[in-house]
Amino acid sequence: MKSIAVFASGRGTNFSAIFQEIKKKRLKACLRLLVCDNPKAKVLQRAQKVGVRIALINPKDFLSRKDFESRIIQELENDKIDLIVLAGFMRLLSAEFVRRYRGRILNIHPSLLPSFKGTQGIKDAYDYGVKVTGVTVHLVDEKLDHGPIILQEAVRIEEEDTLASLERKIHRVEHRIYPEAIRLFLEGRLRLDGRKVRIRKT
Repeated sequence: MKSIAVFASGRGTNFSAIFQEIKKKRLKACLRLLVCDNPKAKVLQRAQKVGVRIALINPKDFLSRKDFESRIIQELENDKIDLIVLAGFMRLLSAEFVRRYRGRILNIHPSLLPSFKGTQGIKDAYDYGVKVTGVTVHLVDEKLDHGPIILQEAVRIEEEDTLASLERKIHRVEHRIYPEAIRLFLEGRLRLDGRKVRIRKT
């Protein structure tokens, strides 16, 4: 059975969604490790409650990003992690780290990439006034919010939507399509063809 590590810095709702899919046996994997860089993150409580091992690695405790990431790598290797799932991890991984785990790091972003990259994807789309935004799951490469796209789903922004209601709509989609992208990875159905990800039919 494949082992998953979730990287998160905040509330951890995607962590919980993934854990529930594993618990219900809809994902054949073990969520073995939470990597968190924020001692105040609510995701720590979620992981503790369900018994997932926590690696709280605060970058302030390290002299360099290389030392910080070396500690993360040590945790990943100790648990023989097969797949890294970024779920609101508010830290850009180095090119060296990405190359080490190339093809084994997924990220979810709350917009239809390449539009509205960065940490405020929902708010940026809402403030810009677009009528459609969405969610993207992609493989991670050396650039910010840039790697080959696995799944996308559009979300309409209605006239009556507030930023808060749009966030709720986006999160509902995230909690559904992120486990699906993970499932495709675990089943070996993702094939990289240049910049494009092809999904092999069962």
